[in-house]
Amino acid sequence: MDLVIRDARVIDGTGGPSYRADVGIEDGRIAAIRREGEPRPSAGRVLDAAGLALSPGFIDMHAHSDLALLRDPEHTAKAAQGVTLEVIGQDGLSYAPVDDATLAQVRQTITGWNGGAVGDTTVDFDWRTVGEYLDRLDRGIAVNAAYLIPQGTVRMYAVGWDDRPATDAELARMKRLVAESMEQGAVGMSSGLTYTPGMYAADSELTELCRVVAAYDGYYCPHHRSYGAGALQAYEEMVTLTRDAGCALHLAHATMNFGVNKGRAPELLALLDEALAAGADISLDTYPYTPGCTTLVAMLPSWASEGGPDAILERLRDESTAERIRHHMEVIGADGCHGVPIEWDTIEISGVADPGLSDHVGRTVADSAARAGEAPWTTARRLLIEDRLGSTILQHVGHEENVRQIMRHRVHTGGSDGILQGAKPHPRAYGTFPQYLGRYARELGVLTLEECVAHLTARPAARLRLPDRGLVREGYRADLVLFDPDTVAAGSTFEKPRTLPVGIPHVLIDGRFVIEDGRRTSVLAGRSVRRTVR
Repeated sequence: MDLVIRDARVIDGTGGPSYRADVGIEDGRIAAIRREGEPRPSAGRVLDAAGLALSPGFIDMHAHSDLALLRDPEHTAKAAQGVTLEVIGQDGLSYAPVDDATLAQVRQTITGWNGGAVGDTTVDFDWRTVGEYLDRLDRGIAVNAAYLIPQGTVRMYAVGWDDRPATDAELARMKRLVAESMEQGAVGMSSGLTYTPGMYAADSELTELCRVVAAYDGYYCPHHRSYGAGALQAYEEMVTLTRDAGCALHLAHATMNFGVNKGRAPELLALLDEALAAGADISLDTYPYTPGCTTLVAMLPSWASEGGPDAILERLRDESTAERIRHHMEVIGADGCHGVPIEWDTIEISGVADPGLSDHVGRTVADSAARAGEAPWTTARRLLIEDRLGSTILQHVGHEENVRQIMRHRVHTGGSDGILQGAKPHPRAYGTFPQYLGRYARELGVLTLEECVAHLTARPAARLRLPDRGLVREGYRADLVLFDPDTVAAGSTFEKPRTLPVGIPHVLIDGRFVIEDGRRTSVLAGRSVRRTVR
């Protein structure tokens, strides 16, 4: 064989007890698993794994690496965590399918997530369809990637930025785009229903698109309409919508945030349990932290975003319109802020597109405003205009007890929601998976180590319909992680978010080392993982 991993504690992804074994790898697949007492396989190379756990590679069910995979071949932020597969195209906004005009608009809209603003030449946007984008990934990337069709981008392409129902012709065009994208290899469709223009879609429109996704055995992954006021109603809306469409549902970064939802995780889980008992196909992902992360412009009311980025900036520059926006955000509670009046001391600037505005990074809007001797809205408005909507934020509105209860659920999976842009990104981008293993499994005992690995491997592989990933099993792809159960931990913190984890010395993709002895190799073993036809 090519490689034998000798004397590993195998945590196979099933959730069952771990066991000691030698694991042999040949031609990128697991060729032999020999437990203690069985004849040992031989190979050209033997890796002594005494003291280490061997698990399937971790699957990040919610990643924002759409451009990072192309711009940063090392992609150490994810590879060093043991991530061997990311699901991208999240929150309804990404870069395919597009035409030239739509691509320019979406690049500006999600600069804060991914960089790639118009004028940025670090990535050659030489694709337009989903298939062409996946072909681009197949030239060689750090880790594998699956793609969700971004419903907001599809609406931008077919309808534009107007807050109105799609015409019959526009809906037919969207359905064609979704069908073509599924045929080209997408695994499902995402939405960002607090982001424009995707949020302008009525349930009837979303249901029609989900019917197309279901016809290809894909799943719907919504960032639903509220994680704050009305969160439970928003979850119920998605459950009902996908039931009517006959489509599998995966709830993105399933949290219960803001003061109105403190201690209410059991209500969400009861809702899901009832739907599951009735036969619904539902899963969810979470990140093991309390703060969220998004863009500052996402906090605006949806009416202020109609027409796209240039229209937003024009409204912000107009005094009377800007005052209406402020009143909506601070008094009424904008839909962009999940129906909750914004609290500026919970909004921390994590990154800016313009380096000249870097003094704001690491400070809350309230703090920056106090330093300038002005009202918080004045500071936020100026930052939005001067940074051309490119600022990212941390939103400190989560609840630890909700995080722990949701991650215990039987359909839970792990997702980093990692935004890699900005001088001070959320530490989840560099730390989600070792944070699960180290803090929540080993230190807090929220999950056993075997349960935790199952949440991060086999469960997401089952959601993605992957027939040969997510388990340590003969014949499966050798996407594997070796980690030290006693020391594995996230190195990233809110103060130093780009610190790499500890206790993960080896990561393999298709049997090739992408992390070896704790260091990134030059191997680019990742490729697109396309929809599996059943």
